[in-house]
Amino acid sequence: MSHTPTARRRMGVAASAALALAATCTVFTAPAAAKPGHDCGHRPVPASKLSFQLFTYRNWIAQIGQDAVFGELTGIGYKQVQPYVATYSTPVEELRSLLKKHHLKASSGQGNVDEATFDPTIAYAKRIGQKYMGSGGFAAPGIGSYENTLATAATMNRLGERSVRAGVGKLFGHNHWQEFTTKYADPVTGELKSAWQILVENTNPRYVAFEVDIFWAEDAGVNTAELLKKYGKRIELLHIKDGFLNGDARGVPTDVGDGDLDWGPILDAARPHVKQYVVERDNAPASRETAEKSFRFLTCGQ
Repeated sequence: MSHTPTARRRMGVAASAALALAATCTVFTAPAAAKPGHDCGHRPVPASKLSFQLFTYRNWIAQIGQDAVFGELTGIGYKQVQPYVATYSTPVEELRSLLKKHHLKASSGQGNVDEATFDPTIAYAKRIGQKYMGSGGFAAPGIGSYENTLATAATMNRLGERSVRAGVGKLFGHNHWQEFTTKYADPVTGELKSAWQILVENTNPRYVAFEVDIFWAEDAGVNTAELLKKYGKRIELLHIKDGFLNGDARGVPTDVGDGDLDWGPILDAARPHVKQYVVERDNAPASRETAEKSFRFLTCGQ
């Protein structure tokens, strides 16, 4: 459509007026939304790497059942759970069905590491999709002497090799305090080493990894950020546990982010090598609060 000269002049005047008005007006735009957790004080942990240790909710599970607790965890945002010894009393197909229903994975577990019954343990773990085998401690015969500690390392190597060859994954050991407070002199060098260090040095990284319980290690006087920097390639899992350190007395666990631990350096040191961050709290209340607060803290609300 063509316009007359008069119409074109009117359009030009209107356009000029609009430009002049725009030049004299202040344009308001909505402020950019703040990034979730931008000031949380530490590097966020990806939700895909977070897991939840079911031992934390053993009392809640007893009250409302695994199905309901799994639903709560999924609702919070967890994508993985870590079974403990009692979980494995659930028939394997029942547990597998519950995990599938709630879109959860059981990528690691703390079960039985008895050599005589390890094959059925592997079979169960493989059926529910585990990638790591382990327990809430270490294999036999324990760390009661230097010789026993070496024998325990040998046991871990054997169990880990069986697990890897069966198509599951590495065996891990889980510390409390005694693995760090128990120390022996190296018979060759005379150097005083913790039982945990001896186990690391005498296990095969192809078959054996370590799950460091951050709170119990700190309670034993360990700087876990430095431990992760030194032994990071061997530490593939963490128990993310917080609490109040009581010097020589046993510490008191609490929800992650509410205790004494400085998580910034720990999570920075963990980032290059840790595959799973497993939330745990001893004596947690039978409610979703522990799981929810810990998840929000670790992911910085993302």
